[in-house]
Amino acid sequence: MRPALLDPLFAPAATLPGVGPKYAKLIDRLLDRPQGARVVDVLFHLPYATIDRRARPKIVEATRDAIATIEVRVVEHRPPPSPRSKAPYKVLVEDDTGDVELVFFLANFDWIKKRLPLGATRWVSGKLELWDGRLQMVHPDRVMDAEELAKMPAVEPVYGLTEGLFPSTISKAALAALARLPKLPEWIDETNLRRLQAIGFGEALGVLHRPEAPADIDPAGRAMVRLAYDELLANQLALLMIRARMRSVAGRANIAEGRIARRILDALPFALTGAQTQALADIRADLAEPKRMLRLLQGDVGSGKTIVALLAMADMVEAGRQAALMAPTEILARQHFERMRPLAEAAGLRIALTTGRDKAAERRQTSAALAAGEIDIVVGTHALFQESVVFRDLGLAVVDEQHRFGVHQRLALTGKGEAVDLLVMTATPIPRTLVLAYFGDMDVSALREKPPGRKPIDTRVLPLERLEEVVAGVGRAIAAGQRAYWICPLVEESEELDVAAAEARAEALRHYFGDAIGLVHGRMKGPDKDAAMDRFQRGETKVLVATTVVEVGVDVPEATIMVVEHAERFGLAQLHQLRGRVGRGSARSSCLLLYRAPLGEAARARLEILRESEDGFRIAEEDLRLRGEGEVLGVRQAGAPGFRVARLEVHGKLLSLARDQAAAALERSANLSGEANRALRLLLYLFERDEAARLMEAG
Repeated sequence: MRPALLDPLFAPAATLPGVGPKYAKLIDRLLDRPQGARVVDVLFHLPYATIDRRARPKIVEATRDAIATIEVRVVEHRPPPSPRSKAPYKVLVEDDTGDVELVFFLANFDWIKKRLPLGATRWVSGKLELWDGRLQMVHPDRVMDAEELAKMPAVEPVYGLTEGLFPSTISKAALAALARLPKLPEWIDETNLRRLQAIGFGEALGVLHRPEAPADIDPAGRAMVRLAYDELLANQLALLMIRARMRSVAGRANIAEGRIARRILDALPFALTGAQTQALADIRADLAEPKRMLRLLQGDVGSGKTIVALLAMADMVEAGRQAALMAPTEILARQHFERMRPLAEAAGLRIALTTGRDKAAERRQTSAALAAGEIDIVVGTHALFQESVVFRDLGLAVVDEQHRFGVHQRLALTGKGEAVDLLVMTATPIPRTLVLAYFGDMDVSALREKPPGRKPIDTRVLPLERLEEVVAGVGRAIAAGQRAYWICPLVEESEELDVAAAEARAEALRHYFGDAIGLVHGRMKGPDKDAAMDRFQRGETKVLVATTVVEVGVDVPEATIMVVEHAERFGLAQLHQLRGRVGRGSARSSCLLLYRAPLGEAARARLEILRESEDGFRIAEEDLRLRGEGEVLGVRQAGAPGFRVARLEVHGKLLSLARDQAAAALERSANLSGEANRALRLLLYLFERDEAARLMEAG
């Protein structure tokens, strides 16, 4: 139960003055709250910039092309020749040092006459510009008398908006939300309060919504640092509590001599890398412990995570139990299965595939075989969560592309057996700070080496004007028996427009290559998508035009060219993932990043890093520095922290302090009981770390 003290913050945002039903829907959309925004959501919708209206110069002293607030007399009205005219309405104002023309387009004549009566003294605030030798202010932001000036904030916060919402509506709602903030006890411990020189939680929100200087809303300023620390502390408490709960359910020691794994290794055409050997040793040590394994296996594109997972699953089967591997998409699940099956069968393992697309009879058959212990390893999608899927004795759950699943899904799969060990894998190398923030409840193994024989990929950055050369190059490669991916741009975050761009590009390429062109995008039905991928894998199509659905895990060794259109619109980690789709066979591979000139500074830096480096871990660190954590891990998935305030590229250094405080608190009381921990319990509810709050109540 959420403490009653916080109830005012969880009331609907529609109850705030000036919001009401009309603006409530717009605020729900702005704050991405389809179930209805609450007061707390408005409170955490922080300004991203300010307008500084502190400058009160005389006209002659005012800086050009900057905001100024000046005291003037209204001298003359210069309306357009007729109300229907497109010409602007101008008002001449002056002080004793000069004059300025106020310019209003598509103006309400009555409003202007009422606000700016001839001879009156007024304060006007807006940007002063020089136009055709005259000083002017187009559409002043404010026209005020002395009384209104006294109420105007000298530094005005600027909030993100959505169509139909006015700055004043959000500003008023934020101040009203601030007024509802109850007095909360301090949850930061004495040591960190001193170390951070932290101001109070309520004071920090006040500084941000009522800034007195532009520096007040700086992400590295005291107010933002305070709130970021609070959020990171809530996050670390939640992760540590979930870890403790998963660990507290006694594990089982799963001892294997590695006989089955040895058969798999003998069937491999290569030896494991040093990093793979070390990761396998870490996993084996975990499996042999009588407590549950919680390990993250992160590796760069093509570093060989799947084989490490298969060897771990083989050990679990040798110990007399079953294993499951869950992938986020049907394509990936099928690919893992196809890659593992020959090795598993050579070692005498019984392996099966189950996806949401299985017919009812197939599903029943697989479930019955799992329940009877006739399947050793099952590979699947979310279908593995279904209640009908019952294992005889699930010992190891492997989750691929971890960031696409939330904590609750992780828990659901491990709930399919008694004391299930958990190994999660990601092909997106994750910076150290992100590992702590998103996977703080896990031990980590990293595969930083590429298997022997993988050739470097020739990465080139080209302007879109050279498109015809690129098409000709792709034609030569196809004639030589190679295959190519052609990735279409991200269009304004609209999947429909992405699809349209991909379809248009496929059509254009068909003029050159006819039926050799395949197409795959996110709007296609599952079976159609699989069929298109299948035709490309078999070589029936030679060029696969795609939106980013091919980003993760797809494996076609004959594909040697990756073309990415409008590469400047993609994040570094995403481009690195796309590049990793080629260079998987023995032929030389290339990646062509096409951009539209001129390039912005950040986009240029991103493309430059890709040209210089194939090290996914370095690229991930740079991506975090350039773009922030939400982007590095792809869309903010349900169950991922999705920080509201903390920006790990700025506040990452606070993580270890937050983790230490969280660990110390949980050492004193595993479920944060008692008066001493009341403030921390409030913090968890305030930042909606409800998974942990439920564990707290369950004791």
